[in-house]
Amino acid sequence: MIPRYTRPEMGRIWTDQRKYETWLEIELLVCEALSELGEIPAEAAREIRKKASFDARRVEEIEKVTKHDVLAFLTNVGESIGPLSRYLHYGLTSSDILDTSLALLLKEASDLILQDSLRVLKILKEKAFEHKETVMIGRSHGVHAEPITFGLKMALWYDEMKRNLLRMERAKEAISVGKISGAVGTFAHIHPFVEEFVCKRLGLKPATISTQIVQRDHHAEFFTTLALIATSIEKFSVELRHLQRTEVLEAEEFFSKGQKGSSAMPHKRNPISSENLSGLARLVRSYSITALENVALWHERDISHSSVERVIAPDATILIDYMLNRFSSIMEGLIVYPENMKANLEKTGGLIFSESVLLLLTRKGLSREEAYGVVQRNAMRVWERGEDFKTLLSQDEAIRRLVRPEELDASFDVRSHLKHVDHIFQRVFGDQ
Repeated sequence: MIPRYTRPEMGRIWTDQRKYETWLEIELLVCEALSELGEIPAEAAREIRKKASFDARRVEEIEKVTKHDVLAFLTNVGESIGPLSRYLHYGLTSSDILDTSLALLLKEASDLILQDSLRVLKILKEKAFEHKETVMIGRSHGVHAEPITFGLKMALWYDEMKRNLLRMERAKEAISVGKISGAVGTFAHIHPFVEEFVCKRLGLKPATISTQIVQRDHHAEFFTTLALIATSIEKFSVELRHLQRTEVLEAEEFFSKGQKGSSAMPHKRNPISSENLSGLARLVRSYSITALENVALWHERDISHSSVERVIAPDATILIDYMLNRFSSIMEGLIVYPENMKANLEKTGGLIFSESVLLLLTRKGLSREEAYGVVQRNAMRVWERGEDFKTLLSQDEAIRRLVRPEELDASFDVRSHLKHVDHIFQRVFGDQ
């Protein structure tokens, strides 16, 4: 079953119908290349293209007998062509068809994933500019650190997804490799021109050198790229899950009318979409491991990679399509709570300005160690007693003799932390 957020186009790529369409086109192009070389009459090549057809159900019937999918397909196509079918699959091995077809299908899937990624980038950019000045607390180790803006968080995600877009473009290039070179890649029974002709017509690159198969490092690069994209989505989703925690509640997934959060607790509004994406990322990463393990095959080829790819090629591309579209939907409907961000920012009584005070004291002549000790001494009182940090500092004699009240006030100005936001945005987005 194709998940709800997956586009129908992605599902269709992995149907038997689409697979056989690519197989047939490859076989027909081989015939046309052979006619260019004078090895098949030109009229025969034209007649083959005119008559050739297949029926997926008939292929399945034949395969029950042959136990070989390509031979079953060729038998069915031969039924539509008649005697001219003797020219089909001339000088080829099954992997010439299978690997070239897989390259085509993964290339088609790549185009959809690239479109999905562009949608994510558009939404993240909009959120970044919308919340460019929405101040919130930055956290390290889960503990309040210093102020940032929610727009900076979105800009960070945008920049990461931009890298993923470039990775996906490279992965598409890496996987767009076909081979029509025969049983062990030596062109023993087929001229190299045929491979060049077919690949050019299909928008693929001929493998520089191959065995019976296209080498699987191409595929490992592709699936590892999908794993990286999935991992970025998980990273974003984990952050959204944290921001929706009751004691944080700075952002929240949209909760639609009639939606239920728990069978037992009617009050619940859970980040289920983000949790879903966290789980699916684990699955996509596992596919990258199996793709890496497919690289080391026996000699010029064994078949251990084949069963794996029949699972991971459709599953991984469908899942990434699903994950990107579901994440887009989360972000489009995301509810942001600036007032909660402000409240959380103030929750520690001003402790988040400790570095500003530390640096102020070093500028006044204290050593870093001395300044650190003065600031930490007061900070610990805030942690332990819940007192106000600036009030304590203003009463500390070590600070009073060095710092004027207005200088201390300036150290607690949140705007000083945001003075370079425009510069960061320019780095990420360029001139807008």
